[in-house]
Amino acid sequence: MESKEVEITEQDVVEVLHVFDKVPSILLKGFVSRNVNVVKSFKNQIDSYKHRLSDEETAKVKKVMEMPVPQLQEILASVYKKTHKKQLKILSDPKAEVFITSNLQELKKVLDL
Repeated sequence: MESKEVEITEQDVVEVLHVFDKVPSILLKGFVSRNVNVVKSFKNQIDSYKHRLSDEETAKVKKVMEMPVPQLQEILASVYKKTHKKQLKILSDPKAEVFITSNLQELKKVLDL
């Protein structure tokens, strides 16, 4: 089977991090400032959903999780400018880098990637 390069779009990044835009912005800001591991809170939902991911979706999730967090944050800032979702603004702030890093590491464990 030939391996092809997976292309990542802004939408792919947003879909991987979509759980965060479901959290009210005031709560997300608190989670970021306290570096809360929110992936642990959603572990059961992630476990039940991960088996429904296609090979392409899994490859995209993996690629996004391997991206440097500042690069992810640039994409989130770009999407924020288009959507004005406060959660994306919070996550694109450099202060959120540790929060994103730790939650992506936990997500990688939960997804067994």
